[in-house]
This record gives sequence, structure tokens and C-alpha cells, in this order.
Amino acid sequence: MGKLDGKVAVITGGSTGMALAGAKLFVEEGAHVFITGRRQEALDEAVKAIGRNVTAVQGDAADLADLDRLYETVEREKGSIDVLWASAGMGEQGKLGEITEEQFDRAFWLNARGTFFTVQKALPLLNDGGSIFMTGSNASLRGFPGWSVYSGSKAVQQAWARVWLNELRDGGSG
Repeated sequence: MGKLDGKVAVITGGSTGMALAGAKLFVEEGAHVFITGRRQEALDEAVKAIGRNVTAVQGDAADLADLDRLYETVEREKGSIDVLWASAGMGEQGKLGEITEEQFDRAFWLNARGTFFTVQKALPLLNDGGSIFMTGSNASLRGFPGWSVYSGSKAVQQAWARVWLNELRDGGSG
């Protein structure tokens, strides 16, 4: 009997890295996991690696239509969510004075916007007592040279976690 028997988890960016490892663990613990990612080939490989109790939905975690499609799939197939892990993210180096508008927009598009709307759009499906995880970064705390845009795009999660804890603690939806 696993810790997540009968539970439903959604993991954005679940086709690679830490999120893929988490998806494997969640399935081993008994959950059905929905994973997302931008690249269908990576999702197909992740589904093979996970092996069972997994549904892949291709999409961009910061694209609202893609998130709607994800949550429509979750609702149709499982009805609700017990664990939400907003893990989709990206980072690229750039020193102040050299950062382009495109670099800034890419980081904030996925790391900030994607995380925010991943959580907000999941709320109607999130079960009482459900869990929300966000993948942050110690870069937002350490001041690593060349990582200001990435750091800033991840630092917002700390503020959101504090606010959302208070907004959602009694089962509210915001």
C-alpha cells in the first residue's frame, strides 16, 4: 500500500529531470499522474519510463488554452486533483546590461506566469486537503552573478506561497 494510493497528481514539466523522477515516485506510491511538457517526443519517452498510471498532455504551462486542455483531460479522466506540482521552468544566464527583452520574457513567461496560472486554473479541481508544490530555486536567494532574470522569475513563488497559504488554508479558492 502506497502513500498515494488512489490519488491523482498533476506535474507540469514532468517529462524530464526532477519532475520526471517525482512522477515515477508518485506512481510507485500509488498515484495516477498527469504530466505535461512542450515536446511530444520527451513526453512519449517519459510515459515509457514511468510505465503505468500516467497520462501525458502536451502543452506549454504558461499557455492558458493548453492549461485548459490539461485540466479538461484531468476532469474527464479522474475528476479531481490531490497533488499539484508546478515544476515547468527554464533558465538562461545573462548579465545585467546584456539581457535582452526576449530573455526576460521567456523566463517570466514560464517561471512566473506558468506557475501562477498552473495553480489558479487547477483550483476548481483541487480536493480539500490537496497539496500544491512549486519548483523554486536557490538562485532566488543566493545572488549568483549572471542569473538575475532567472532569480527574479523564481523569487515570486516565495511571495505566492505565503499569500496562497493564507487564502487557501480553510479550503477557499482565493
